[in-house]
Amino acid sequence: MITLVDTTLRDGEQSPGVAFTVKEKVEIASLLFSIGINEMEVGTPVMGGNEAQAVKEIIAMNLPSRMLTWNRVLERDIEAALSCGAKALYISCPVSDIQIENKLKKKREWVKERFSKLIPELKKEGLYVACGLEDASRADPHFVLEISSLLEGLAADRIRICDTVGILTPFKTFELITFLRKYIKTPLEIHTHNDFGLATANALAGIKGGAVYVSVTVNGIGERAGNASLEEVVMALEKIEGIKTGINIRRLKELSLLVSMSSGKPIPPNKPIVGDLVFTHESGIHVDGVIKDPTNYEPFPPEDVGAKRRLIIGKHSNKRLLSPSS
Repeated sequence: MITLVDTTLRDGEQSPGVAFTVKEKVEIASLLFSIGINEMEVGTPVMGGNEAQAVKEIIAMNLPSRMLTWNRVLERDIEAALSCGAKALYISCPVSDIQIENKLKKKREWVKERFSKLIPELKKEGLYVACGLEDASRADPHFVLEISSLLEGLAADRIRICDTVGILTPFKTFELITFLRKYIKTPLEIHTHNDFGLATANALAGIKGGAVYVSVTVNGIGERAGNASLEEVVMALEKIEGIKTGINIRRLKELSLLVSMSSGKPIPPNKPIVGDLVFTHESGIHVDGVIKDPTNYEPFPPEDVGAKRRLIIGKHSNKRLLSPSS
């Protein structure tokens, strides 16, 4: 069973220029749950203010979904999350030497010490603990394994493997996840970014390699070029891989429009799955084929995702569009 972890309300909101209101966050969380998302990363409580208020209100909805907060491996982050009522937490830390040394100004040993101190305390309180290995794609894979083994020994509930700057390929993603799966029994989550346009492909490769959790955002919004797109990952799993996700795919367009409106980020017309041009046909050859049988030029019916088909007149049209019954 593959579990989709939606992080629109955390990583998605980190897209430059996006700032959801508390009301918008609650509305998005409600719709995500209603279409079948059972795990959400709902925010970063230590930011305080409206961010913490939104986290509190979403958790207080008591939806039968796991609501996770994002936290650094710092006590003040944990305290802020618990004050919001969080029962499930991501505790995240860089594992690449680049970020450990250049960003944190620490050494590898500090990372191990932080996880070793926090996880037993959190587990003792009965909390769900997911551990995020930031920048794992640029880290020494043997150190990623060392940290993962440590986390498994500490009874972490799952381990998130992050391609923080989007430099993995599907082949490298598969290799990394299969390498870890040889030694680690703790469930793995794949978290990908789209800097080279490979986030969705890498997410699928991670699943193929053995990850059972996958991070996604609606419309693929997120830092820089964004994250793996919820609608793309869902439809690829459903229609290409034949894997049922439990998502009501007929409401994907509705969800996409809500997040677009709330984020202020228009949906690109050629955006896979939900873009306006995905089921729009102009070329005479294509129009003729679609009139005869839509499966000639469509991988699935537009109705599957709440969209509509359009046949338009343009430079490449022919008389077939003017007499579709002939």
